Amino acid sequence: MSNRRSVVSAAVTAALLSSAYVIPLAASAAETDQQDTQLEEIVVTGFRGSLNTALAEKRAETAAIDVIAAEDIGKFPDSNLAESMQRIPGVTLSRGDGGEGRNISVRGLGPLFTRVRINGMEAAAQSGSSDIYGAGNSGRSFDFNVFPTEIFSQLAVRKTPSANVEEGSLGATVDLKAPHPFDFEQDRVFTLTGRGVFNTISEDVDPRASMLFSQKLFDNTFGVLASAAFQKRNIREVGYSAVDILSANTNANNIGTNAAPILLPYCTPIGWTATAPSPVPGSRGATDTNCSSRTARSSNLDAFNTVYNLRRESAPNTPGSGAFLPRLPRYVNSEQDTERTGGTLSLQWKPNENTDIALDGLLSRYQVERRDNYILGLSFGRNLTNSGQPMVSVQDISFDRNGSVEYAVFDGVDVRSEGLVDQFVSTFEQANLTFEHRFNDKFKISGLAGRSNSIWDGPMRLQTFLDAIDTPNFTLDFRGGRETPLIGFGIDVNDPGSFEYAPTPDGNQTVLGGFSTQGKPSRNVTQIANFDLAGEWQATDQIALTLGGQYRENDFHARNSNLVPSQVPVQALPNGVTVADISTRITDLDDLFGAGAPASWVAVDSKKWRDVFNFGDMDFCGVECGAGQSQILEKVTSGFFQFSFDSGSDWRFPVRGDVGVRYVKTDQTAIGHIPVAAPAGAPYPTVGQRNQVDREYSDTLPSLNVVVDLTPDLLARFSAAKVMSRPELGNLTPTATITATTRTGTVNNPFLDPIRAKTADLSLEWYFRPGSLLSVAYFYKDIETYIQRITSPVVYTELGLPDALLAGTPASPTDVFNVSRLENTDGGPLKGFELNAQLQLDMLPGIWSHFGVLANYTRVESEIEYILTSSGGVVTSSTTADLVGLSKNSASGTLFYDDGVFSIRTTGTYRDKYIRGIPASAGSDLQGNGDTFYLDAAASWNFNDYLTLILEAQNLTEERNTLFIDSVREDTLFQTDIGRTYTLGATIKF
Repeated sequence: MSNRRSVVSAAVTAALLSSAYVIPLAASAAETDQQDTQLEEIVVTGFRGSLNTALAEKRAETAAIDVIAAEDIGKFPDSNLAESMQRIPGVTLSRGDGGEGRNISVRGLGPLFTRVRINGMEAAAQSGSSDIYGAGNSGRSFDFNVFPTEIFSQLAVRKTPSANVEEGSLGATVDLKAPHPFDFEQDRVFTLTGRGVFNTISEDVDPRASMLFSQKLFDNTFGVLASAAFQKRNIREVGYSAVDILSANTNANNIGTNAAPILLPYCTPIGWTATAPSPVPGSRGATDTNCSSRTARSSNLDAFNTVYNLRRESAPNTPGSGAFLPRLPRYVNSEQDTERTGGTLSLQWKPNENTDIALDGLLSRYQVERRDNYILGLSFGRNLTNSGQPMVSVQDISFDRNGSVEYAVFDGVDVRSEGLVDQFVSTFEQANLTFEHRFNDKFKISGLAGRSNSIWDGPMRLQTFLDAIDTPNFTLDFRGGRETPLIGFGIDVNDPGSFEYAPTPDGNQTVLGGFSTQGKPSRNVTQIANFDLAGEWQATDQIALTLGGQYRENDFHARNSNLVPSQVPVQALPNGVTVADISTRITDLDDLFGAGAPASWVAVDSKKWRDVFNFGDMDFCGVECGAGQSQILEKVTSGFFQFSFDSGSDWRFPVRGDVGVRYVKTDQTAIGHIPVAAPAGAPYPTVGQRNQVDREYSDTLPSLNVVVDLTPDLLARFSAAKVMSRPELGNLTPTATITATTRTGTVNNPFLDPIRAKTADLSLEWYFRPGSLLSVAYFYKDIETYIQRITSPVVYTELGLPDALLAGTPASPTDVFNVSRLENTDGGPLKGFELNAQLQLDMLPGIWSHFGVLANYTRVESEIEYILTSSGGVVTSSTTADLVGLSKNSASGTLFYDDGVFSIRTTGTYRDKYIRGIPASAGSDLQGNGDTFYLDAAASWNFNDYLTLILEAQNLTEERNTLFIDSVREDTLFQTDIGRTYTLGATIKF
């Protein structure tokens, strides 16, 4: 299988890369025959034309804006909106499941700080994801993967604000624009595009199609445009995950007291005399020679002492605090079936040059079923309550100089085969009316009225698992500098007889398989209503005054469901049904990923399991049994005044720009439900108690943008402003939640203030040839306030939550939970610079005149003091680091050839490592994402005026994305291979 895959990959890759030389040589011969002194008008189209259009718009704006325009009708430059923006200086990409571009960061500021507008109106787009990527987006971050690119004709990234642009962004405002009928010179436009998409991991060919029709009517005063797009994909991702890296003391057995703890990380060996043995003989099947009824105590004192004596600096008296091991070491197989559909409808009326009215509708639907499967060692993530780590016997172990495990052999490890089927549908609907009318040369009005719905519907997120208890000879091997370990499970994981599925025999101390519905079904709905009106008075040829206002409502609802408590316990398999009858096999990871992954392992077949246990007939409950339900309603009223100026040629150095101020008032209602003990006679032990908080706040936001033409080709820009970004929606709900398996808790805060900052930008842009640019920009942001989760240890009983929430979980009410509370804290400075080059090499002779180069580099630095731990409201430890999501260095480069008939380009994008979360688990300062370099290519050939052939490739270097924990150790948390993707297609114009 691997040989066939590599042959296909090599052949397509060679075709893409070599075509840059073969086709231009053929063109060269034709050009040689045609060279003469005749001059003719040249209309630039294709990729080169889209670059020229974007550059012209950038130059004309007073704010710092970068634009990406469609290469042709219905053809965006890239197959993913977020991936298109990688070519813009300062924009970096965050990828989600399957390696697909999902969110962006701008100048080091993450997705939360970027606002997105569709056809001039603020928009929200949310979707689900695997646990490693947050299990889904229920906040303000915009998921670009919800939309097909073909329904948009242009996107613009606005990096500096103006008073007439809505507030809410510290990083950038992204404008997505769908096409209008009068965007085209032709009276009628009709195109069809079809593609086949092949991936080297999934080894499937998937369809992708789009169409656009536009017609002008009534003497070219009215137009109608409709577009539609469809894509179906089967994506497969293979790799390794640790879930977390824990110090060995985290789940240690305390044979002392809370006041005078005696922590023993593993089952003590024979001959151990420093303390009493653990587990204590007589409990859990332990004896003087056995850790449990099925696991003997080791006789290797050295191995146990190696762990026991490793202490980190912050916990010098805690045995094992300096020994770090994967919490759930596991191989990962993730498969997704996705359907992405979208469409637009635009009605545009332009009776004359003074009036333009457009009614736009847009619909997008992203439907996903993701099937994740893991084969893992479970005991390292459990304490003694669930027969976890303290009952594991250490046979052999070694660590590197930073305390990361290098090699280990254990007996008594529980092995689990876990599956997760996640189904969700993300739907976006928007309708808006925009108008502009110029009454005379001095005065015009413009306005917008619209409404959008963003719906993330999650009907199922079903986890099922099989367990093998107390397996011997479980191994982890990181030796040789491996980023991911070779894992030996000590049993035949391909044999259904190795696993069990049965009710717990001892009240969840021993788990023999089971299931979880993980808060599903769920439904998140974000409704946005927007009304804008503005009037502009051209006082003189050099001065214009604009006055406007906006009213906006953002209404976010979230609802989760729980299985009714009586149906939570695991039921025995029916008579005559075995593990083999409800299972399938996961195959080929040894070939696709390597790293010691098994060729095959047994996993629950979710559909068979659902049929056997009649899952479709199970009952769910909502807030009446303590499930989550929340609402955040924001009513935003704003007004602005803007003074625009343009000296024209009257001044020696022409100056243009705008200065203004925007006043914003936000009325916020936050509603949440906290699970509490239900009153006597209630049908369920817990019930959601409604909690509502109302508040308001206001901001006055001045802004200035100035452009000075130092020469006809060299201009300088300066911008200064005050900006604000509202907190994440989920953080504002007045609720508290816990995760029993990890013993963590979260307390939200509806009184969080926005993150506020002062910004300044300075840039030089040299347009030294048509279609070419060299520029440098410096930016500075003084982030005055920030939002952090401040973590402190709290005994569960002190949280005020009912014990019933822990029923059927590994935790008990006396356990200590690490509870994080959201608070406003001080911010810090962010500064950096951008270098950007766009070179059209049309000054070169022959075929070389059709080449061009795009290149950019961004350097960003920031400084935020993060509070790592606290106790009783007092900070006990902190650290200074970059903003979450900030890559210090990022770069992009594109080499292209475009002669109007044939076009090819190769693009490489680099992103430096960045912080994904801070603080991390005890003993680790942060979770991060490793640096990445992706190489893509695309080619098209205009066979004639009606037919264009398309060939594209993504991830030619087969880059793997790696997540890590701790800035010093950089232990691997997650690494997957997404393979290469190739696309072959054609566009027909009628």
